[in-house]
Amino acid sequence: MLVEKKISRAVRVICASGLVMGAGLMAQAAYADDAVQRVEITGSSIKRIAKEGALPVQTLSNAEIQKTGAKNVEDLVQGLPAMQGFTASSESVNGGGGGVQNASIHSIGAGYTLVLLNGRRIASYGSGSAVNLSSIPITAVERVEVLTDGASALYGSDAIAGVVNFILKKNQTDAIIEATFNKPQQNGGSSSNFSISKGFGNLESDRFNVLVSYAHDEQKELNASQREFAKSGLQQFTEGGKRYSLYQLAVNTSPASVTLSKKDQTTLTFSPNYLRDGKCAPNTSYIGTATDKSCWFDYAATVMLLPESKRDSLFGSLNYKINDDTSFFAEAVASRFSLTGRFAPPAQVIGLSLTDPAYLKNVAPYLATLGVNPADVAKAQMNLRLVDAGGRANEYKTDAKHIAMGVNGVLKGYDYTVSYVHSENKQSTEYAGGFMSRNKYLAIKNAGGFDPFAPAGSAQAALAPAILHENQDKTTVKLDVLSVRGSGEIFNAPGGMAQLGVGADLSKQSYAFDPSAIAQGPNPQQPNFTDTPFGSAPGALPVDASRKNWGTFAELLVPVFKNLDVTAAVRYDSYDAVKNGKVFDLNSKLIGAETQGNENAKATYKLSAVLRPTDKILLRGSYGTGFKVADMEQITKPVSDFGVTSGKYNCPVKAPDPRAADCKGNTQYDLLAGGNALKGDNGLKPEESKQWTLGFRLEPTASLSVGLDLWNVQIKNQIDKLPETYPFANPAKYNNLFSTVFDAGQGQNKLATLLPYYNLADANYRGIDWDNSFKTATPLGALTINWTGTYMLNADFQVPGTEVENSVGRFDSRNNVVFRVITRVAASLKQSDMFTHTVAMNYRSGYHDQVVTTDDGTVKAVNADGTLGDYVDMKRDVSSYMTFDWQTRAQVNKALAVTVGIKNLFNVDPPFSVRTAGGGNQIGFDGRYASPLGRQIYVTGNYRF
Repeated sequence: MLVEKKISRAVRVICASGLVMGAGLMAQAAYADDAVQRVEITGSSIKRIAKEGALPVQTLSNAEIQKTGAKNVEDLVQGLPAMQGFTASSESVNGGGGGVQNASIHSIGAGYTLVLLNGRRIASYGSGSAVNLSSIPITAVERVEVLTDGASALYGSDAIAGVVNFILKKNQTDAIIEATFNKPQQNGGSSSNFSISKGFGNLESDRFNVLVSYAHDEQKELNASQREFAKSGLQQFTEGGKRYSLYQLAVNTSPASVTLSKKDQTTLTFSPNYLRDGKCAPNTSYIGTATDKSCWFDYAATVMLLPESKRDSLFGSLNYKINDDTSFFAEAVASRFSLTGRFAPPAQVIGLSLTDPAYLKNVAPYLATLGVNPADVAKAQMNLRLVDAGGRANEYKTDAKHIAMGVNGVLKGYDYTVSYVHSENKQSTEYAGGFMSRNKYLAIKNAGGFDPFAPAGSAQAALAPAILHENQDKTTVKLDVLSVRGSGEIFNAPGGMAQLGVGADLSKQSYAFDPSAIAQGPNPQQPNFTDTPFGSAPGALPVDASRKNWGTFAELLVPVFKNLDVTAAVRYDSYDAVKNGKVFDLNSKLIGAETQGNENAKATYKLSAVLRPTDKILLRGSYGTGFKVADMEQITKPVSDFGVTSGKYNCPVKAPDPRAADCKGNTQYDLLAGGNALKGDNGLKPEESKQWTLGFRLEPTASLSVGLDLWNVQIKNQIDKLPETYPFANPAKYNNLFSTVFDAGQGQNKLATLLPYYNLADANYRGIDWDNSFKTATPLGALTINWTGTYMLNADFQVPGTEVENSVGRFDSRNNVVFRVITRVAASLKQSDMFTHTVAMNYRSGYHDQVVTTDDGTVKAVNADGTLGDYVDMKRDVSSYMTFDWQTRAQVNKALAVTVGIKNLFNVDPPFSVRTAGGGNQIGFDGRYASPLGRQIYVTGNYRF
């Protein structure tokens, strides 16, 4: 009954919105090269005359892609209403995004969304299947087909949420030059791209076609200092008629503060410069509490909002007709993508000996003022912000290569394709500023070249020799796939000829992670190596993993009646256990090679049907199962540091527990991660899914098309890293995950939390997609209105023993938001053959913001006199986000087209948020869900000859 009420409410909302907004973006389109050619539609292996079938497939033609004004593939895909839960470029501003941008259908996750190139798999950026969209050149894309339904029975593991299929251009004979320049109204964040392509030979008349395309694009950085809504961690706002202020500062500061750990297990933090000068240094603010009398650093003012990126890509294809029934094809894509994300200067905790001259000079003289007996001090540490080293910057370089070749044709009336794919993705992470060599830093400090307690700005030249400009790590992923496909008519059913599609695949995937010596730090493999990076934790260890799998499938389409088609598909997949060439013990010692994890084999199936009671209505539905094996790294990853918590937490252990000696109060704590390499019942099992869809398409007139699909995905035994909030919220339950480890970078012990991989939870996602269009003639020209959107009903996640958590419309415990409504409306007016004007509305509903408490130290009350008061609890809502875009395209003549457009026409700022976790280090808004660029003007020129 509750589900029915939710669905009823959703339908009412959609219908009411339709009266206001019109009808649908990117109406679902069937595609064929000509009127009678049979093509393979995404979601089916059977070639047929293209028409709308039983599965919800959204198609974006090249013309529709141009109308979006998208700068690249990631902008295009991530802007679709059905996409949620992807990795945005802003998340790489602190290393969290790793320099990638991906696709995620219905917020189910990038690992559950299969990305194809011309219907074939491409190499992932990690040990699983998620693809970096940055490696696909938008200028080579002819159309995009998005299947918003599970397709494991056809494509195998990891297609649980659906499929994004990029169809590349072919049979082009013209030369085409295109260039775009995009400039925000405010400073920062401009972008540009250039492409040139040329085809040779007509496939029909010359029996061959060769196409070559090159593209280059750039995105300039956008800094927090360039936008008022994000330039500081101290931002005042009004909530419920009262004034508050964000108070997002960091204890690591410049000049350094000091934390004293006393023998009674209490701590006290203070800033010697504040006691000496009576004021804080620039870009810092005073914290005055019983346990903290220091100046904290405004790190938010130093970060990027959008990282800088560059991409060069080359695409080539060959299609050759051997005879009328047989063709050879080959295609190659090569791209180089670099993204540089910069965040706050290095934050480094350094142990400070009680006999160190720096302690005697900067700490001991103030102990009496602080009411501290020198004999009560057990140890001390500096909380240092190395501002003179500059912001920490990582440059992520990705070299992608994809080669596919094969033969397709018709043999005795049956279509077939035999193909081979080799795809690889090489990514390197470089230290590109801010990070420093610990050994070189200590040498400079010990020689008197740097004083941690001196004002910032006085030691830039002194620290320059210690700044790292070298490799941090390299990742190489390779994928080889040999596949055979065939389809054709097999018998005469009551409604027409039944068709059968069959196929088999043989694949091998390898994953190698190679951290540099300094990223590893001292370990048994390099016992004489002593250096570590200041600004990030050492302890990374290499991985050398590979896995083979094979699968076979059959799909049968039966026209039961003239107006009823039923399709049944079944697939069997078999995955080997993972071969790991580098296995380490818990002390980080290399012990050899092993086969780790479990072998997995499973059959999946799918049933679908489409009913056309009349020419004006189509009813469709499907039910299927799926499964997903663990990513190789989830099995093979050695236990090592991987950063610090996103949020701040109270110490999870208390005296007399000896681990309490390494507590630091309410702050960020270090994290450890590792794979689950066990076999049998204790090892990782495949995730299993069940999904169904019910939908209709109504076309009462030739000008109106209305489509609606209700979908549901259930996932059991979902594999995930334990969220950081779980052990800190219930430290008694997860007591065994907290441990004291020695950090070679800090030179002291620290309290760390292990977040391992488990078959952790069950999940359920449900929602409604709509896809409508309306066309009519007006006195000004032909008007087309398109409207698409998604209304989320459920995004439930449950860890056994806990209550179900629904993430729809709220900032959840995993630091993500699932939006209730995402929609886009676009109206295009075509005047003669020269002008096309497009206006589009983009909308995301509001949501409940991250809940913060007094203990979090996030929000302060503002007193009547304007001063800041105490920390407060805060529950609030983030407002909805609506922007409008405009574009005019002028076809000057047959050769030249010019497009002028404005994105975010009314210069709407991102909605305010108090969130502190998830995404990058930006403060005051969430860069994953709203663009900080503001109003942007772009111009595109397209010339063909």
